[in-house]
Amino acid sequence: MGTFFQTIEIAASLSGPFESIEALVDTGASYTWVPSPALSRLDIVPLFRRQFTLADGTIIERDVTQIVVRLEDQPLFTICIYGDEGSMPLLGAVTLEEFGLGVDPVNKRLIPVPGFLV
Repeated sequence: MGTFFQTIEIAASLSGPFESIEALVDTGASYTWVPSPALSRLDIVPLFRRQFTLADGTIIERDVTQIVVRLEDQPLFTICIYGDEGSMPLLGAVTLEEFGLGVDPVNKRLIPVPGFLV
């Protein structure tokens, strides 16, 4: 699948302030990942730590928090992993599902998808 970037806005609360970042849309990543300096600028604090497996099989432990992500004027709370300084922000699968969005890999854009209540 081709990759593409999506501008998202992040904040500590629904009332902001919001900061715009370019995030790589990554359906292979469970959660959204934001470099820790961006989270610190917004006074967002860690809530807990969790282990994660990287693509190469390496296991890491990172701080985790909850942030507000705003896409097309819709703000929603989502889980966010504290990324390393200088790392690329990722828009992960959980956040996409919370927004009811999927990926159109041909046109490199997010598209609405229906949820399942089975």
